[in-house]
Amino acid sequence: MYKYNDFDEAFVRSRVEQFRNQVNRRIAGELTEEEFRPLRLMNGLYLQLHAYMLRVAIPYGTLNSRQMNQLAIIAEKFDKGYGHFTTRQNIQYNWPKLQDVPEILSALADVEMHALQTSGNTIRNVTADHFAGAAADEVEDPRPTAELLRQWSTDHPEFQFLPRKFKIAVSAGAADRAVVKAHDIGIQVVRNDAGETGYRVIVGGGLGRTPMIGKTIVEFLPKADLLPYVEAVVSVWNLLGRRDNKYKARIKITVHENGLDEIKRLVDERFALIRPTFSGVDQAMLRDIETHFAAPAYKNAPLDAFDDRLNSDPVFRSWVDTNVAAHKVDSYGILTISIKKHGETPGDATADQMRLMADLAEQYGHDELRISHEQNVIIPHVHKSDLPAIYDALKPAGLATANIGLISDIIACPGMDYCALATARSIPIAQEIAVRFDELKLEHEVGPLKIKISGCINACGHHHVGHIGILGLDRAGVENYQITLGGDGTEDAVVGDRTGPGFAAEDITDAIERIVRAYLDLRLNAEETFLQAYRRLGMDPFKAALYETEAKAHAAE
Repeated sequence: MYKYNDFDEAFVRSRVEQFRNQVNRRIAGELTEEEFRPLRLMNGLYLQLHAYMLRVAIPYGTLNSRQMNQLAIIAEKFDKGYGHFTTRQNIQYNWPKLQDVPEILSALADVEMHALQTSGNTIRNVTADHFAGAAADEVEDPRPTAELLRQWSTDHPEFQFLPRKFKIAVSAGAADRAVVKAHDIGIQVVRNDAGETGYRVIVGGGLGRTPMIGKTIVEFLPKADLLPYVEAVVSVWNLLGRRDNKYKARIKITVHENGLDEIKRLVDERFALIRPTFSGVDQAMLRDIETHFAAPAYKNAPLDAFDDRLNSDPVFRSWVDTNVAAHKVDSYGILTISIKKHGETPGDATADQMRLMADLAEQYGHDELRISHEQNVIIPHVHKSDLPAIYDALKPAGLATANIGLISDIIACPGMDYCALATARSIPIAQEIAVRFDELKLEHEVGPLKIKISGCINACGHHHVGHIGILGLDRAGVENYQITLGGDGTEDAVVGDRTGPGFAAEDITDAIERIVRAYLDLRLNAEETFLQAYRRLGMDPFKAALYETEAKAHAAE
């Protein structure tokens, strides 16, 4: 993983001290909250419903054990003993005191971390495939590209006051695990017919109140052209983007209003102008960055004990089948640790849990951890012979739930429990759904099914691309939950279809159960997933089960 050089260290430290001075001025009353707001946002500090919230960057989701241990220390010393991992591969602390934030940022700097550009109208934390460097299907590790983009975008003088926030994701696998088509710019590492590695560039994706799937602006971009081309895209949008209406300020609206062809023409003009100014400096940077991402020294060990445990312990087998993905080295696996035990808050991890995951990564995982956009924690390189010991350590900590990709592996934003923008709760709904299907013992029978919940129209829970999406809204002071079906955040990305009228909080879990039971009745066989069944059958049979059954239930009352 990337290691700070002297410039990185000095830059981050100087920003910490700059913000320390700004915080002191705010506490002393020399800055009003209105004056302080843009300064705190530049350093990842929000003012939420009950307290400040600090959002810490985890670039492209990559951590080592030292960094994870430091996050645990911060959670205990400056918060309430836990942190919340987000769909942007970040971690949020929901209860820091303003006077403590500079000390938190200093502690982060001690382990080569920061909170820069995790908020505000700038280029946010660059995200990537959480299986990067380990996946069997990838063209190459996409993290050097993500790190190059991070260095280019950090404190870029032209892009600190954009029309709105701007998000970039990078993926390199045949399967898109980074939801690149729902980003302002999505980058896919590809090979052309000549075997050369380059990039497919996608623009204009995004969710929120106007969900749109991104459009390909260039099918194959040579690697040497990446930074000037991305800069050209952001420059064009920075000039054209709507500053008169923040709801229409994202690049997806700019592409929609001007048309992809016109945007491409303007980008090509700008690209031709700025490309010569890079003079190969970016490629020298990339070559240096790539040296930080060498594959670990994979070990050789017998698999007899692993095979014996797999054959003798059905609970362990279920965990392996569900939570361990194929690695590019046959004797290894990619382990996803579920931090979504039934009834717990999706994405929350206690300090003790963070420490345990750090220790396991250090002992068994070549000292690497990843945060997924699905709000779980990954040890990307695990020899299969070590999986029994890891499982035995995770189980008493509540981290051995075998539910990755299943109905209780729910993405949920913080909702109205924390967020000042939320119009409904997300966390209690996610907890109730997870507990319901655990009690019914149905989720393994149902199989792959992604539920995603947002507590407001900003869609931080990615509900638009959930197989079942849930959007919480305020209807005359009462929480109301709309349902969408058939969304998909993969390489076949599509926005889900709204079923119809929403449901009260006390009715939404029953509504989800009706949809799931309809799927079990309608599927061709156990191999047909919910998404496949929906694409084959369409909305009508699910809508009938959802609303006709509800009407009958009310009539019987």
